[in-house]
Amino acid sequence: MAPTEQTILSNYLLAPAQLPAIISLQEFTALFPRKLQSSPRIRSLYRDLQSQRNAVVDHVAAQIEQEAKHGKAMRRAVIRSKREAEAQEQDDEIEIERMLGNWSEPQNAKHSLASILPDMEGAIGALEAELQLLEEEEASLLASVRQTVGAMSDLRYGRLANSQLPEQVLDGLGNLEEICRSKN
Repeated sequence: MAPTEQTILSNYLLAPAQLPAIISLQEFTALFPRKLQSSPRIRSLYRDLQSQRNAVVDHVAAQIEQEAKHGKAMRRAVIRSKREAEAQEQDDEIEIERMLGNWSEPQNAKHSLASILPDMEGAIGALEAELQLLEEEEASLLASVRQTVGAMSDLRYGRLANSQLPEQVLDGLGNLEEICRSKN
C-alpha cells in the first residue's frame, strides 16, 4: 500500500524534528565552556529548548492532520463530481434506451453493515471537513463585513482616513462641472 500524505509528512517533518534527534544533551553541553559544562542550568536550558521544540512539533502535527482532512475532503469532492458526471451520462443513456424502447430498471446493489460503516465514517469526515471550511469562510466574511461597517461608520461621522478627501471631491466636481459647461 502506498504511503499516505499524512504518513509522508509525519515521517519527514515530525520524526527528525525532535531536539534529541538534532542534538543530544551531551553534544549540547559540549558547546559551552568547560567550566560551565557541569552547571545544572545547561540541563535546564536543554529541557526548556526541548519543550519549546515539542510545542512546535505538536503544532506541525496538528497542521498535518488538518491538511490530511482537507485533502480527504478534496478527494471526496472530486469523487462526488465524477459520480454526478457519470450519473448525468447514465441519465442520457437511460433516456436513449427509453426512446428506443429497451427500458429496464437499473439494479442497485444493497449495502451490508460491514460495507456501509466505512462509507458512513467517510461521509462524516467529509461533512466535518466541509463544515470547517464553511466556518473559516464565514469568519473571513464576517471580518470583511465588520471592516466595511467600520469604514461606513467613519464616513458617517466624518472621520476619513484621507483628511484631504473632501477638497479632492470638490475639486473633481468642479472639473466635471467645467467639462459639462464646455460641452454645451
